[in-house]
Parts: sequence; structure tokens; C-alpha cells
Amino acid sequence: MKVFLAAAVIVALAQPAFAQQQPVQGYGEADKDKTLQELQADRAAEKAYNNSLKNIPDKGPTDPWGAVRAPDAPKTAAKQKTKTGATVQ
Repeated sequence: MKVFLAAAVIVALAQPAFAQQQPVQGYGEADKDKTLQELQADRAAEKAYNNSLKNIPDKGPTDPWGAVRAPDAPKTAAKQKTKTGATVQ
């Protein structure tokens, strides 16, 4: 009997937390229209993301195994891929 009473107390305490959750969009339901503020926030976030990508400096090709190879070993050239996906050597 104590187990059922403890379970009832836990359920009674958890109900307000369930009431605060946002309803979940079901499968096949139409998306909700965004407000003007949400659209502006999305545009600002996209613009900030694109600007941050422009700030990343371009690095040349790196050779992670360069320190492991012997100094007299020939460096291998990277294989280039064509638009069809075939590798060119």
C-alpha cells in the first residue's frame, strides 16, 4: 500500500511540470507560421553565420605525416577528383 501511495505522490507532484511543456507537433501537421521577430532573428543568425565563415582564413594543403616521414622520402601528391567522381593521378 505504501508503494501505491508513494507513486500517487510522485504523479501528483509531476503534473505541474507536464502542464508547462509546449505541445509537440504531430506527424503531418502544418508548420506554424513564424512571427516577424522570429523571421528577423533567423535572418540575423544566418547573416552572422555567413560572416563568421568569411572570417576563417584559407589554409594551404597540410601534410599530417610530414614529421613522420624520412626527410629524403618523396612527397606524394594528392589525388584530384573530376566532376564525374573518377580520380586523376
